Amino acid sequence: MENVRVRFAPSPTGPLHIGGVRTALFNYLFAKKHGGTFVLRIEDTDQNRYVANAEQYIIDALNWCNIPFDEGPNKNEKFGPYRQSERKDLYKKYADTLIEKGWAYYAFDTSEQLDFHRKEHEEKGKTFIYNWHNREKGRLVNSLVLSDEETQKKINAGDNYVIRFKTPQDETLIMSDEIRGTIKIDTNTLDDKVLFKADGMPTYHLANIVDDHLMEISHVIRGEEWLPSMPLHVLLYRAFDWESPKFAHLPLILKPVGKGKLSKRDGDKLGFPVFPLVYTNQQTGDVSRGYKEDGYFSDAFINMLALLGWNPGTEQELFSLKELTQVFDLKRVSKSGAKFSPEKTNWFNQQYMQSKTDSELADLFLQILEEKQIKVEKSYIQKVVSLIKERAVFVVDFWNLSDFFFEAPSEYDVKALKKNWKEGTPDLMNELVTVIKNIQDFSSVNTEKEIKEWITKKEIGFGKVMQPLRLSLVGKLAGPHLFDIMEMIGKEETIHRIKKAIKEL
Repeated sequence: MENVRVRFAPSPTGPLHIGGVRTALFNYLFAKKHGGTFVLRIEDTDQNRYVANAEQYIIDALNWCNIPFDEGPNKNEKFGPYRQSERKDLYKKYADTLIEKGWAYYAFDTSEQLDFHRKEHEEKGKTFIYNWHNREKGRLVNSLVLSDEETQKKINAGDNYVIRFKTPQDETLIMSDEIRGTIKIDTNTLDDKVLFKADGMPTYHLANIVDDHLMEISHVIRGEEWLPSMPLHVLLYRAFDWESPKFAHLPLILKPVGKGKLSKRDGDKLGFPVFPLVYTNQQTGDVSRGYKEDGYFSDAFINMLALLGWNPGTEQELFSLKELTQVFDLKRVSKSGAKFSPEKTNWFNQQYMQSKTDSELADLFLQILEEKQIKVEKSYIQKVVSLIKERAVFVVDFWNLSDFFFEAPSEYDVKALKKNWKEGTPDLMNELVTVIKNIQDFSSVNTEKEIKEWITKKEIGFGKVMQPLRLSLVGKLAGPHLFDIMEMIGKEETIHRIKKAIKEL
């Protein structure tokens, strides 16, 4: 495949939803597989919804996901500028070209006039569509019914106008989608979309087509929500006599529960993020959670997203970014929506955690320990991590799974105490302290051997000693192998904790 160029073209109207991240990912994978270029273009023509920090958020999110753009704002600006607001002067020229070629026209209808037509149609049980069946009948005010002189007079007088596309009549438009195959549509059902607005800015439709052409985009890979726009975009390419890129429309990411598209509301309700990074709304001060700050590894997050709506055709689920690049194929993208699963997302994170070295995880855990002002050698932290990581989903889980390796329990599990700390337990624990004092080799293996021999000699059940001992050292009936804990914290600390429990319980 020659000269593949794809683009991710988000609007800077807020944080980047994971649906947008997946679109960026699929574009990135397709570009890298074919030795192509991944372009970032900021589509900021909707100035009313523009959010100042959104563009930087998008760039930061792509970088955290390890799918940075090759070409875009302030980077390899071969076809710049890459913000549509900085390109607005060129769009009017292309809108005028369409008018000259008979593919577009000026429309002077006010919003009040259009509202009147809509209400009038509603009263008759119909839907008002501005297109072939009414655009030249005289009730609508446009350059198709006005003379050239009248049209120019209105423009010179400063009358507000928009430029509409003149959709062809009585045609079956046959289109091709890389994922959905052949799509047919009757052009009589299409409305004449606005291409250029009264505020002097192009609509998405015009700017999108012009930019894709000028930036030599070969494949448009975007969300399913743009599928209804495909006929207009195909017709625009025809109107300009330009070669159309190949189109591929990705399936929606669906709610975990119920029907419909995944939204921030679903995340808030069920307790998971829908944005890659934490986001603060500068106007309201509202903070939205992010996968990065919630403790997810970026490679686990990307792996999870890749399998939402695409499958490799095998049973394999864990892929590095390099592997994804090698096997990704648009032909294996599903037409139907992909249901998001918070549980599966956590599973991916856990799998990636297990694949990391104890040294890597110790470095991450060290940051948490430093915040708690706990200072220990990295080799000690590595050993702790090796004993507890299998039960963790996030690095932040490490503390609750291992706090007893760093400090004596400050409280004890009430339910466990009631069941396991009996009247004779303090005496048994005092005897155990004496046994422990006499153990010379305090390795896990030897300590276990000597204590179990003592229990056997006393002819008592192991639970009578082992459960109170675990409660003394950990504060609850949880944690890794008890004698590994004892070796880690050492003989002196082990005795100290047993005595503390005897005193406090």
